[in-house]
Amino acid sequence: MAYIAGLVIVGLFFLSLHYFTELEKKQKILVSSIILLIITSAIAYNNYSDAQRQKMLDAVLKFKQNKTIECDGVKVSKENYTLSIGTYTFIGKKDTPHYAEMISASSCK
Repeated sequence: MAYIAGLVIVGLFFLSLHYFTELEKKQKILVSSIILLIITSAIAYNNYSDAQRQKMLDAVLKFKQNKTIECDGVKVSKENYTLSIGTYTFIGKKDTPHYAEMISASSCK
């Protein structure tokens, strides 16, 4: 729905640029190109951010399923780590070699 609203706003912007400005054709093309570049960059960043978030959530899901995952070259499992849900960080358990070690879930594969 947000994309549709965004397209409507961009369409209205281009219509106003066409009918209500005294810019030359080259200036209109330049302004349109800049706006399209900004919109394309925002969409690309949004897609990248969603992919990174999904990758992190997949790692958390595997951890909750008692599977071993690799984060920054370290094998993370429920035997040695606990999961902090608020920050999505794996924290080393007491009496293990990884005691108090903190690993972000976003660094996992």
